[in-house]
Amino acid sequence: MQKGRQKQNIGFGFAAILTVLPLVCIVFSLFFGRLHISPSEVLLALVNHKGVTPASAVAVLELRLPRAVAAAFAGASLAVSGAAFQSIFRNPLVNSGILGVSNGAGFGACVAIVFFGGGVFTYIFSFIFAVSAVILSYFAGRISRVTTTITMILGGTIVGAFFSALVSIMKYVADPYSQLPGITFWFMGSFASIGYPQLYAAIPMGLGMLLIFLSRWRLNVLSMGEKEAASLGVDVRKSQIMIIGGATLCTAAAVCISGTIGWVGLVIPHIGRMLTGNSNQKLIPVSISLGACFMVIMDLLARTLTGSEIPVGILCALIGTPFFVYLLKKTRGGFAT
Repeated sequence: MQKGRQKQNIGFGFAAILTVLPLVCIVFSLFFGRLHISPSEVLLALVNHKGVTPASAVAVLELRLPRAVAAAFAGASLAVSGAAFQSIFRNPLVNSGILGVSNGAGFGACVAIVFFGGGVFTYIFSFIFAVSAVILSYFAGRISRVTTTITMILGGTIVGAFFSALVSIMKYVADPYSQLPGITFWFMGSFASIGYPQLYAAIPMGLGMLLIFLSRWRLNVLSMGEKEAASLGVDVRKSQIMIIGGATLCTAAAVCISGTIGWVGLVIPHIGRMLTGNSNQKLIPVSISLGACFMVIMDLLARTLTGSEIPVGILCALIGTPFFVYLLKKTRGGFAT
């Protein structure tokens, strides 16, 4: 009885830490920026506006806070979708963009920038085409009314290449002075243009993360193989559709507000496995928490390291690449899923 209570307390403490960590990172990021604001002013801006200059209040509440929250949601979404895809496809090299989400979103952003001048249309078109890319990948890998994990990956590769070609066409026809720079910067990834209106993307991200979180035990069963999962009474097709749908909502919404950001969906789940093991019961919440913390810190570094802001996608690649090599050496390539 006492051991059961102790285990329950440990579980509650573990969940509390995972919940608090992203909040701590968000609050921590509010104290830093190009405009020097004293810690007391930051705290006062969060509580009330008394004793705070208008410039400081705007910097903390209108600029730093929404982009930190957006970065947390985007990082959590990319990390958890990467973890879900790695388990469902039983492939440690799979990331959140395996089914052509990033390429589809990129084409949607190009269409919005070239034909509609960007703005809010960039978020709308990138989200629509990101979801469309996944749907096309699913049906492209459908053989004899059955979609296996291998054919689905092949379908994602085909659809991703197709949208990549369309992106190249859009770059070719784009105006080199007014439109092409916008397309280039979008593909570098950034939260610089984030405000409170863009936080509506947190709704599909939150819904997608909830679907994956509720399907943690199904992921454990599916990671053993489709035949084994079916023998244990799991409806493989419905479970795949639900998990892939949740991961698609996460990734599509994250990419549409941040642009293309790589490595998060690949590296963060492996860090989670080093901490908690392969069980998705713990890996999914750990990936959500670590992904949120990682992206908030990356965004903080992106806007404070130099005088001009560094695209966060570049920083993630610069840090993710050597760290993934370290993981390979540390685990000797033994990334079991």
